[in-house]
This record gives sequence, C-alpha cells and structure tokens, in this order.
Amino acid sequence: MYNSIEELVRDAEERHLSLWQVILENECRLTQKTQKEVFKRLDERYEVMQKSAKKALEKPQESVGNLITGTAFQQQLYSNNRDSLCGFELNHIMAMALSASEVNASMGKICAAPTAGSCGILPAVLIGVSEKYWLDKRTTLQGLLTASGIGTIIVKNATVSGAEGGCQAECGVAAAMAAAAAVEMRNGSPRMAAHATAIALMNCMGLVCDPIAGLVQVPCAQRNASQAINAMLSADLALAGMKSVIPPDEVVEAMYKVGKKLPVEFKETALGGLAATPTGKKIKENLYQQA
Repeated sequence: MYNSIEELVRDAEERHLSLWQVILENECRLTQKTQKEVFKRLDERYEVMQKSAKKALEKPQESVGNLITGTAFQQQLYSNNRDSLCGFELNHIMAMALSASEVNASMGKICAAPTAGSCGILPAVLIGVSEKYWLDKRTTLQGLLTASGIGTIIVKNATVSGAEGGCQAECGVAAAMAAAAAVEMRNGSPRMAAHATAIALMNCMGLVCDPIAGLVQVPCAQRNASQAINAMLSADLALAGMKSVIPPDEVVEAMYKVGKKLPVEFKETALGGLAATPTGKKIKENLYQQA
C-alpha cells in the first residue's frame, strides 16, 4: 500500500508505468481480485456516474425546496451557445456536474466520489475529456482508477469530509482526483498528475462548507460545477509544465490542517457562510414551515 503521492509517483517512474497501472496492481493485491474483476467494478461505477451526469440534462429533477431544480437543463441549453465565454466543452462539463448534484438532491442514484456532496465533479471531467477526445471505455476507466488511487492517499493522510474539513475536503479533493485522472487520460506523466492534484487543492484551499438549510444543494451544486472546471484548468497547467511549488503531499497536509482550524460554523453545520445570510435563513424557515 502506497502511503503518499510521492511514493506512488516514484514507484511509477522507477518502473516506467502510469499511475493507474501501479494502483491496479495494488488493488488486485489488496482485494485478491483479478484485473478483469477490478475493471468490471470500475465499469459498474462509471455507468452510475454516466447516468447521474446525464439524467438532469434531459429532465429537471425535483427535490426538497427545489433550490437547484432545472439548473443542469438550463446550463446544457446554454452550452450550445457559440458565444458563451467558456465554450461548449467547459459549459457541458459544468452542466454534467450540476446534473449529478441535482440527481443527488432528488434522492437519485449517484456514485460518491469521494462524497455525495461532490458527486458531480469526477464524472463530469471523466465524461467531458472522454467525449472531447473520443477515448475508449478502457482509457476512461484507467482515469477513474487513477482518481481512486489519489483519493485513497488523501483519505489516508487527511479527510474528504465536509463536516471535518470543509468543502475543500469534499469538492476540493474531488477536483484533485479528477485533475490527476484528466492528466493521465491525456498521456501526461505520473509527476504531472501529481502536480495537477496539488494545484487543484491549492486553488480551493480554505473553501468552507455552508449548505443553505442544511441541504446538499446550494452552494454545493455550483461548487461541483466550479471545481470540475478547476480540475480541468489544473490538469492543463500541469500538462503545460507547471509544477506545484509546494510538494503534493505537503499540500494535502496543509489542506487537512486548514480544515481542522475552520470554525464549526463552516463545517457542514449550516450555521455560517451563505447559510447564515438573511436570505439563507429565510429559505430555511420557509422549508421548515412547509414540512
């Protein structure tokens, strides 16, 4: 079992392997499953990701309060606008991230990657990169495997819980996982994938968890969209040659320490941030009156 990102990268570099290959070996060793069996499980989870990332693009999903109902559908329509600032690909990725969040809020089936609150980021990036470059299923699943390995290390050394470390630990880690996956899907080196991981985490260091009315809708859905884009730009920065000045493992440690120091109001309690605004409080009151 690799205990750090640096250990994983060094192993890959010394053996001239991709990160997903090292992670696959480790998974087979730990689970006593064959490579075929591991990829079958990956395929099953990816299928859930695909469905959740597409479902709300076609039909708005109703949820308690309906705070984000229809946002994915609206964003997908906008993605077809040739005059959009970010272009089709990025807007489509945002729409898919919003879709998974909408499905989650409506009690639909999603794949927590690494959490339910951040369930749209990794699927949106995996699907977006795969669609843009016409990648085969195997390559996409390899990206998912890379993401899982990075996520495992972060869980081991820090946290992915919003209640423990804020949204940086949920959406931030999801972005870090997705960034690493995107780099490998574009044939970047293991070291590039590690730098992309660090850059993505740095970009959202200190991000608080402040769900309005305690619902995983606002600003969770919007952060799924923004952190999916964070993953993409972090991957591009790393592929262009940018290196994280702070080593990836130290960035993970810093994120964990920052999360530990966040006041309780900013750790999924809905007592601070946007949840504590006058409008946020009013939304909560109205929802409880209707219940």
